[in-house]
Amino acid sequence: MERYKALALQITCDTVNSCQTKHEVEEVFKKTFTKINAQIRASKAFIGQDLKLVVLPEYFLTGFPMGETIEQWRDKACLKIGGWEYEELGKVASQNQIYLSGNVYELDPNFPEIYFQTSFIISPEGEVILRYRRLNSMFAPTPHDVWDKYLEVYGYEAVFPVVKTEIGNLACIASEEILYPEIARCLAMRGAEVICHSSSEVGSNLLTQKNVAKLARAIESMAYVVSANSAGMGGIAIPFASTDGASKVVDYKGLVLTEAGYGESMVANGDIDLLALRYFRNRPAMGNLLARQRFELYAESYSKHSFYPPNTLLEKPATRQHFVESQIEVIKKIISQF
Repeated sequence: MERYKALALQITCDTVNSCQTKHEVEEVFKKTFTKINAQIRASKAFIGQDLKLVVLPEYFLTGFPMGETIEQWRDKACLKIGGWEYEELGKVASQNQIYLSGNVYELDPNFPEIYFQTSFIISPEGEVILRYRRLNSMFAPTPHDVWDKYLEVYGYEAVFPVVKTEIGNLACIASEEILYPEIARCLAMRGAEVICHSSSEVGSNLLTQKNVAKLARAIESMAYVVSANSAGMGGIAIPFASTDGASKVVDYKGLVLTEAGYGESMVANGDIDLLALRYFRNRPAMGNLLARQRFELYAESYSKHSFYPPNTLLEKPATRQHFVESQIEVIKKIISQF
């Protein structure tokens, strides 16, 4: 498929923070699945049957922890691999014949004490074909915090997954990780052509840090960025529209093809032209940044410098305070080096 439509679906996040029981959480989930399915079906009818990729916002299913401990959030809001929630998301993808991407909190039987924030891609057959675990987070566990064991279980290639599909080579970046160029670069090394970016961020007409980063990552990686933001978050004390607006589709030259305003919206839909992208990548020219990259120039600097240490949760329990204390120590280390 050389050309198709992608949609960054801007929807409201109905949080589960106030839920007291697992049954209440599941009821919120069911309502969200029903809403997503209906909105995707209606959006595809309006946009056209060539809508093949839909990206959901970060936190679309749960919201984020607000005072809950790691243990409390693990037990309340996290999905099991292969659980009924993924089955429901698979039904959404198969019934609408789309590739569906989003971001959830997920349990891993290999790491029973913690959870990971996971971006996924589900095929039109309803199967999870890509699972990316967020690598940089302020208050949530990441693979880097249990690095040695994570590599032992999954191997290094699983850290930066790219899946080849009929609609191109797809990859995911989670939320604020759009600010980390190394992640997009590692995905581009593995052939990523379309980056699915689930986010829940301050929507603004100003050129925010994340909006700058979306353009930069598209240019550097010579890839499309489909970035879905939430349309507000309900059920928590934070003002509802604090994370609302600016979902967008950015092309491989860093041009914004389409952008949503505020509120629930299907406006952020645009063309993914694989033929044009591949032509652009195959041209010998100054603009072919991927072909001009000299990775050996930087490899030694990365190998000789370590700021935030790996494996900090292999021997210690995961707490919010642990992440704060770890960052304080890293800042001290950086200051002492310079």
